[in-house]
Amino acid sequence: MNEQPTGLIADIGATNTRLALVGPGGAITRTRVVASEDFASLSDAIEAYLAAEALPAPPAHAVLAVAAPITGDEVTLTNHPWTFSIETMRQHFRFAQLLVVNDFAANALAIPHLTAADVSQIGGGKAVAGAPIGLIGPGSGLGVSTLVASGVAVISLQGEGGHVTMAAADEREAAVLDLMRRRFDHVSAERVLSGPGLINLYNALCELSGEPAAPLTAAQITNAHIEDEHPRAREATVMFCAMLGTIAGNLALTIGALGGVYIAGGIVPKLGEMFTQSNFRPRFEAKGRFHGYMAAIPTYVITHPEPALLGAAKLLTTL
Repeated sequence: MNEQPTGLIADIGATNTRLALVGPGGAITRTRVVASEDFASLSDAIEAYLAAEALPAPPAHAVLAVAAPITGDEVTLTNHPWTFSIETMRQHFRFAQLLVVNDFAANALAIPHLTAADVSQIGGGKAVAGAPIGLIGPGSGLGVSTLVASGVAVISLQGEGGHVTMAAADEREAAVLDLMRRRFDHVSAERVLSGPGLINLYNALCELSGEPAAPLTAAQITNAHIEDEHPRAREATVMFCAMLGTIAGNLALTIGALGGVYIAGGIVPKLGEMFTQSNFRPRFEAKGRFHGYMAAIPTYVITHPEPALLGAAKLLTTL
């Protein structure tokens, strides 16, 4: 990049932090992905990135999409020990403007800019133009956001919908959640619909089945080749997909998401055909008298590799 970038953007999660620069034309360049645990602080991660890029001067503006509720100057990641002051960080890096938003608010802002190649539709339904859009994404945690139209603009709503109470849809799920309530004071959707949530599901299913639980990671649990050796891993993945359908359906009903519900995060895109054939969509539509209403709402998996950076780049243009 020969020209000085107009800004720095970042997607900051508990597992990975993605950093990039935005050029004068709005193009996202020099994307790097680092492990969040490799740095003592977010400032350290940003400093290492800027030093590696050897820029003549720090970017003038920055947008940080953070996996945390943004309620004031102090920001603490939900599933990672990083904490920082927005104003202190702005001064430290000499940013003229620093905007910090929830990571799923940034993800939501990317949706209008996704192409057909960036999404995969699951099931039927057709989006209603201008209607609210829901976004949900299991990863290190469970992100949720809403996109609504306001005149010619769109607004993403920041919230913490991943921490709603998880409800059971059948006896097996009820048994799992009853077991988990002995460990957690509140069994939220995130306790089952995330990487750690997959492990929680697997461990609970092993206990209910009287089987020893192996020390499997979330990636191992969702690996189709492991089910013969660890049948509860397959059951955990099947239950995960169905429960995601329940919560995604609740989101659609709550906001009237006739514009569709999109699924982001690092887990679902990797499930591929297994997710397409899962009970996600039947469970999404299983809302009793509102089955027809739900059947008309399309659901999509976002396959774009960096939607939060895309949304952050769009926000940068507003600074």
